[in-house]
Amino acid sequence: MSTTPTTDSTHTPTIGVFDSGFGGLTVLRALVERMPRARYAFIGDTARLPYGSKSRRTIARYAVESARFLLKEQGAEFLVIACNTASALALDAIQDAVPVPVLGVIEPGAAAARAASQTNDVLVIATDATVHSHAYREACAHHGLQALEKACPLLVPLVEEGWTGQDATGHTVTEQVIRIYLDELNAAAAAAGMKADTLVLGCTHYPLLRPLFERAVPKGMRVIDSAESAAASAAAMLNGHAVGVDPLAAATHTEIRCFATDSVEKFERLGSRFLGRPVGDVELVDLGG
Repeated sequence: MSTTPTTDSTHTPTIGVFDSGFGGLTVLRALVERMPRARYAFIGDTARLPYGSKSRRTIARYAVESARFLLKEQGAEFLVIACNTASALALDAIQDAVPVPVLGVIEPGAAAARAASQTNDVLVIATDATVHSHAYREACAHHGLQALEKACPLLVPLVEEGWTGQDATGHTVTEQVIRIYLDELNAAAAAAGMKADTLVLGCTHYPLLRPLFERAVPKGMRVIDSAESAAASAAAMLNGHAVGVDPLAAATHTEIRCFATDSVEKFERLGSRFLGRPVGDVELVDLGG
C-alpha cells in the first residue's frame, strides 16, 4: 500500500531505484540531477534478466523482492521502478506489497506526451516486451492520446556496445538503424491516418540515443525521454520538501549505493555510461531464486 511522501523540510530521503538490469541508471541520473542531495540505493536484478521473457507472475515476484530489499535493507522511503517491463506488468503488485510511494516510468512518459502533443497522436518506441504489454498505449489512451507502438530490438545491444554516437562508426550505424525504425513507424502512422507530433522513448537505454533521435524525427516532432519524465514526476511528488533544499540546487555530495544480483563487473564497466559518473563499487546481493 502506498502512502504520502514525507514533507519534513529538514529530512533527507532515501530513494530506492529498481531495474532488471542497469539501463535504469539513466533514471537514477535524471533523479540525481533534480534532487542531488537525496540518498539513493539502486538495485539491478542482473541475475534474472531479461524480464521480458518471464510470465507476469514471475516478473511481479522478482520485482517485489527487489522492492522489499530496497525498503528493508536500505531504508528506502520512496521507490522508482526504473524498468519499463516491471512498470508495465508489476507496478500494482509492488504498490500492494510495500508501504511507501511507488512510481513507475510509463505513466510519467504518457503524461509528458499529453503535455507535449498538439494533435493527440503519439509514437512510442520500446523493447518487444514493453510493446507487447501495450502499457504505453493504455496509459496514453487514459490521457486522451492515440499511440502507435513499435519494438526496436537492435537499439539496446547497440547502446550496450557503446555505439551511441560518441564516435564516427557508432554514430553512423546507430543513426541509420534509428532512421529505419522511425521511417517504418512514421509510414505506419500515416497509413493509419495519424498526425503524430510526439515520440516517446519507452526504454531506459534510449536516453543515451536522444540526440540521434532528435536529428532523425520529422521537423517539429517532440521527443519525450521517459527517464527524465519519471524524475520530474518523482520530484513533484516529493515537492522538494523532503530533500531539505531546493531540489535543483547544486549538491556538495550525492550518496549513491549500487547493488546487483549478478555480473557485478559488467555493471561497473557499463554503469558509468548510463549514470554519467562512476558507479563505484557495486555490491553483490542474493535475492533468492
